[in-house]
Amino acid sequence: MSLVIPDVLEEACSTRQALERLGSKWRILLVYALLAGPQRHSELRRRIPGITQKMLTETLRGMEADGMVRRDVLKESAPQHVEYSLTPLGRTLQEPLAAICTWASTALPERGA
Repeated sequence: MSLVIPDVLEEACSTRQALERLGSKWRILLVYALLAGPQRHSELRRRIPGITQKMLTETLRGMEADGMVRRDVLKESAPQHVEYSLTPLGRTLQEPLAAICTWASTALPERGA
């Protein structure tokens, strides 16, 4: 079996489309945070330093539209309680992200070292 290398320079390439969707650092950090389990908006904001409330909301909405995140309303009345979790599709990113972590820990020098 030979390795198939996609032409990521072509707009129609599914690999390119995936890279564009995952290219945001906030998406990757949200996947990491949600791998620990369902969390509320405020919990995610605390866990991810530097993300604004607006960016968190926009990113979660985009990830929900892409089928990577599920939004569950736990309480309809004000104040509304909403929880976010990874979908089965979102959880499939765990292994590729673990591979990137392994690569980074062996290939990249530590900062400040």
